[in-house]
Amino acid sequence: MFEWVAGVGAAVLAAWLTGLLNWIVRHWIVPGAARCKLALANMLRIARPASDDRFRFVLCRLEGDGDGRDTETVAKAFREVSGVELVRSDKIVKAEGAADRWRPAMRKRANAILQDQRGDLAIVGSVAERGKALNLWFVPREGDGTLARESQLYELKHATLGEDFHNTLREQLVATALNAVAPLASNEARGKVLEEGLKQVVEKLGILLDSGEIAAHLHRAGLRIAHGKALFALGERESETALIEEAVASYREALKEYTRENAPRNWAATQNDLGNALANIGKRESRIESLEEAVAAFRKALKEITRESAPFDWATTQNNLGVTLASIGGRESGTEKLEEAVATFRKVLKERTYKNAPLHWAATQNNLGMALASIGGRESETTRFKEAIVAFHKALREYTLENAPLNWAMTQNNLGAALASIGERESETTRFKEAVAAYRRALKEYTRENAPLDWAMTQNNLGNALMHIGRREGRTTQIEEAVEAYRKALKEYTRENAPLNWAMTQNNLGAALVSIGERESETTRFKEAVEAYREALKEYTRENAPLDWAMTQNNLGNVLMHIGQREGRTARIEEAVTAYRRALEEYTRENAPLDWAMTQSNLGVALARIGDRESGTTRFKEAVEVYRKALKEYTRENAPLDWAMTQNNLGNVLMHIGQREGRTARIEEAVTAYRRALEEYTRENAPLDWAMTQSNLGVALARIGDRESGTTRFKEAVEVYRKALKEYTRENAPLDWAGTQHNLGNALARFGERESGTARLEEAATAYDNALTIFDPAQTPVDWKASRSALEKVRAIIRQRSEEHQ
Repeated sequence: MFEWVAGVGAAVLAAWLTGLLNWIVRHWIVPGAARCKLALANMLRIARPASDDRFRFVLCRLEGDGDGRDTETVAKAFREVSGVELVRSDKIVKAEGAADRWRPAMRKRANAILQDQRGDLAIVGSVAERGKALNLWFVPREGDGTLARESQLYELKHATLGEDFHNTLREQLVATALNAVAPLASNEARGKVLEEGLKQVVEKLGILLDSGEIAAHLHRAGLRIAHGKALFALGERESETALIEEAVASYREALKEYTRENAPRNWAATQNDLGNALANIGKRESRIESLEEAVAAFRKALKEITRESAPFDWATTQNNLGVTLASIGGRESGTEKLEEAVATFRKVLKERTYKNAPLHWAATQNNLGMALASIGGRESETTRFKEAIVAFHKALREYTLENAPLNWAMTQNNLGAALASIGERESETTRFKEAVAAYRRALKEYTRENAPLDWAMTQNNLGNALMHIGRREGRTTQIEEAVEAYRKALKEYTRENAPLNWAMTQNNLGAALVSIGERESETTRFKEAVEAYREALKEYTRENAPLDWAMTQNNLGNVLMHIGQREGRTARIEEAVTAYRRALEEYTRENAPLDWAMTQSNLGVALARIGDRESGTTRFKEAVEVYRKALKEYTRENAPLDWAMTQNNLGNVLMHIGQREGRTARIEEAVTAYRRALEEYTRENAPLDWAMTQSNLGVALARIGDRESGTTRFKEAVEVYRKALKEYTRENAPLDWAGTQHNLGNALARFGERESGTARLEEAATAYDNALTIFDPAQTPVDWKASRSALEKVRAIIRQRSEEHQ
């Protein structure tokens, strides 16, 4: 009750004061009376937050408009625009006509007024010619994503008033204002308001332009620019590019009227708008030709927008050029365009400084970081990534959680990606942990509610970093967290609204599930991974994403082989072979040489596993063929560890063939392959792989020894087994240690059988005893039985020789 009475009292007081003011203005003609009335009316207005379902535009008094008549004319343009509340301010934002040096100060003051009025867009400017022409600027509230579209020059220069105001200037004003405020339409209600307003503007401008009523060619050009801006703002809200294509057409028509000779600054501004539209199409549709046309348009604009005549606009257009060059560079294998983008951003930063344009400086630092990181992705060194990190940290000096939350979140995400890229090139997990921290910070503002797709992207990136940590540290907990992050991402990365990102995240989820499955005895996680990969392949098709399709086919083959090995089912491994062969349809030696080699190597492993389960050597011989293919690209020079791995696998298959066919020559080839592998699998750089290959070499030498009369090969076998046991220890690899002890026992036993005495046999018995401390009849019954039987046999020989000696 009290609040209602107080409200009525305030209303009565306001009405009384307004009436008094009207009487004073009517009866006491004093200079500035209208201004005083407006100032007091503003003082009486109770400031309230901007509505979620409409925009608040703040119209400032125009410079040079003493009686407010021209300001009132501008106000008329917005009185019938649904979803827009127009607020008048008596403050003048000094713009000095078109003087570029005032632009940063103008933006700063306009944003201060917006903060005071809780507005979304400030309309400021000056009177170019009383009652005839105005210069207007439209300044959106900064910090909530507007800088992502800073490239738009939100201005109307020398806008013409007069009899045809409602046919020309009104629609230009509304179109430009709505275009400027478009980035703030992030929620559904505001989005509907924006779309409704833009559609009305597009329709009215289209009718005007088609009618032929606008005779003056510069007026037509102005209308076409407004038409293009409205189409562009609408098109940005749709997944298709049809409306932006129409915007391009409008800008091209305007350029027939705005020539460099008759309207140089308008011509340049339109070239800039055209470049933005073409760049948008090129990015969405991966059309290099559109991006290159955009570059050409920006370069034309820069012929008139020079650093000397218009430093702020020059910096903005240079920034647009840099972004587009980086987009082209991101689609090329070289770094030429990316290096050009870096140089362009560095130019911008000479004019766009931390002091005179802090938020724009931050935007350019972020763009510079992205370009540097793209170059880093094409180099083996981490120098460019480190430079990118410096740039991102600079951007975060101004992109703070308080004044630019979404841009802050974007830069945190970019910082995380650069840190993770360095982490991939290092053996430690420190950088990945820093990346995780950056992604978690980004998620404070990139929430599912206010930025659903960015939230999903960051969840996916977080999952990648967590999976790297979990794999390197052998911690399932971190990989489980990665799975959780991927599943969250898939709540917004759906097949309907982001099909390729959905497929990418399904693929990543599959990889994480495989990593967990490798640490468990069951195949449940492997089967979940198969499901995830099959889902990914619904969008990663050979037609629309051939290399991603091949990658996922390869990954599917890997997990199917895991299942087949665990369950002893050849059918699953045959499915893996099919998946690998499909991958090789796109992973060719010509277009993806290392991926082709990797998949050939994986195919060889699968064929060898099938060969283990068959009696012949056909599959082993197929495996030899594909391993030899892999080694054409997996060379010691360009992929030393992969070359060593493939040499080891080749050795395994050759040894199987030699054993089955009784051909020592094949086993000799295996020995050669193992010795090659050990040239790169050294104890220093790959200790466990070195031990594995030494053990395999020992087996091959012992097999040859069985086919020869002397003991030389057994001595060599014993030597390499003992080497293997320096890294295959009971503590870090108990089953491998036990297996090597068993094999060592076999070699010593065969050695001892061919010698007199029992010394070698006693050593063999010790080796078998060691193996039996790990092999257990319940857990490893086959290995336990083999070692137990071998131990009993060698002890029997020792007893027999001891008795004979007596």
